[in-house]
Amino acid sequence: MNELDLNYPPSYYAASANVHPEYPQLAGDIDCDVCIIGAGYTGLSTALHLLERGVDVVILEQARLGWGASGRNGGQIVNSYSRDIDIIERTAGKRIADQLGAMAFEGGRIIRELVARYSIQCDLKDGGVFAALNHKQMAELEHQKALWERYGYDKLELLDGNGIGGVVASKRYVGGMLDHGGGHMHPLNLALGEAEAVRKLGGQIFERSAAIAIAREEQPIVVTKGGSVRAKTLVIAGNAYLGGLVPELKAKSMPCGTQMIATEPLSDDLAKALIPQDYCIEDCNYLLDYYRLSGDKRLLYGGGVVYGARDPQDIERLVRPKMLKTFPQLDAVRIEYRWTGNFLMTLSRLPQVGMLDDNILYSQGCSGHGVTYTHLAGRLLSERILGNSNRFEAFATLKHYPFPGGHLFQAPFSAIGAWYYSMRDRLGI
Repeated sequence: MNELDLNYPPSYYAASANVHPEYPQLAGDIDCDVCIIGAGYTGLSTALHLLERGVDVVILEQARLGWGASGRNGGQIVNSYSRDIDIIERTAGKRIADQLGAMAFEGGRIIRELVARYSIQCDLKDGGVFAALNHKQMAELEHQKALWERYGYDKLELLDGNGIGGVVASKRYVGGMLDHGGGHMHPLNLALGEAEAVRKLGGQIFERSAAIAIAREEQPIVVTKGGSVRAKTLVIAGNAYLGGLVPELKAKSMPCGTQMIATEPLSDDLAKALIPQDYCIEDCNYLLDYYRLSGDKRLLYGGGVVYGARDPQDIERLVRPKMLKTFPQLDAVRIEYRWTGNFLMTLSRLPQVGMLDDNILYSQGCSGHGVTYTHLAGRLLSERILGNSNRFEAFATLKHYPFPGGHLFQAPFSAIGAWYYSMRDRLGI
């Protein structure tokens, strides 16, 4: 990776980031209780939960903190997992489903707790909408509401045609569901605020300090270009940007790219007309579109997946037609920012959690549903390190398999599967 790659991508989030310090590069050899590879949400959440309990923590980041998916995502606080609790029950059994179901709404609460506790300025807003494009999707939302209510979640409100029209000025939808416990925020500013909290609690963060090797000794040693960190426990939280550092973690996951655009600032009247209550919105397609208003009233719109994480040459050409299909009234509005970023997908679409050795833990593979899960993961990893493994083990028992055809064919096979489900979405079957 060259030096240019280590800077923040030219996203709206980077352009509007809060003033923040650069953290030093690692220079020399140090010891700590816990070393974390990756300064995204998983790593930052883990560090905060440990530091609050007096544990000595070092975070190593190959680029800038929040440089990966944590600083490029849609900024939407969406509950549960990329595969919902009923799917987990069918594949893993009722006991595991009940355990994961009890945690399915915790990540969003953790985000709000951290924002309040550390006074993080990240434009946090409440309310998220699932928008149904056809009656089949509306029936699925009714099922989802009943499912989540089985696990004690009571913040959902079904919207009929008139109801959805009152929350988003698009004629595409037949109805929807409002999650009052959902919401949205500026994702990079959330990461920056969490990092500042880490610093104030005594944690050390080293940017531009890529892990280039791990010595799996009695106390693992992470080697960087400028030094090393020896730790009692190592947490691997690199997700889609881990590369080939840990081959056994690469085998059952695939980086995927997603794209976003940001318009010029909209007038107060136009912004209010598009999304009157300032909720975030995602549709119910397999390859879904998602959008919301920023703090300065731009429309941020994302959609599509590039399997294998290749960066498309013309992001605006891919995403702007989706935006105009939803909001044709924005035809004359300029696009001022366009960017892409990677998330890590697993074959099951459920997170991979576990241990490589007794003192090397990992969590990865949020499969596009990472904002809330990563914050939960940080709590689970910290619980395991502090001696309580029950909730960590519930995720660790999930079975994961390699993609058919291995790395050579995982992207085309996944694209074929996505095409199949996209056709079902279009046909409403």
